[in-house]
Amino acid sequence: MTLFLGIGIAGIVLLVLSLIFDGVLEGLFDGVSALDGIFDGLLSLPVIAGFVSMFGFGGAIVLGTTDLGTVPATAAGVAAGVGAGWLTWKFSKALMRDQTSVTPSGSHLVGSSGTVVTAIPATGYGEVLLRLGGQPMKFSAKSAQPVAYGTEVWVEETLSSSSVSVRPVER
Repeated sequence: MTLFLGIGIAGIVLLVLSLIFDGVLEGLFDGVSALDGIFDGLLSLPVIAGFVSMFGFGGAIVLGTTDLGTVPATAAGVAAGVGAGWLTWKFSKALMRDQTSVTPSGSHLVGSSGTVVTAIPATGYGEVLLRLGGQPMKFSAKSAQPVAYGTEVWVEETLSSSSVSVRPVER
């Protein structure tokens, strides 16, 4: 039973190490093209750690609670390990598919409204306060006509990552 418990603890240690040193094993074999992607699926460290720990603890549970012996305890441990490894693999695949929403960019500003915080002259730039992703941001702005401080404007186009072309809102 001590051997099975040792294997189970080794699996937990391997899991902790895989969380701390994520990607190290993959980086060791970067130059070997035959091994590309092999550590991303069923042979990833969390899957192996799940198998090893459940193999050890499953075998220890069967050995400690029954009089079946080492061979049935090993078989039960292998079955528990395969189940835990498969569940870990499926769970990690589901987590990897989870996508976040698109990061807002300057093109999302077109059609939004804002307020002039530095007057915009007819031939130059001023500043407008716009909201991007719910956050207030200042942008350089130009307009075909002069726009006074405090005027509400619409963004017609983005000129760069930090400047926009605007027109006053008509009321």
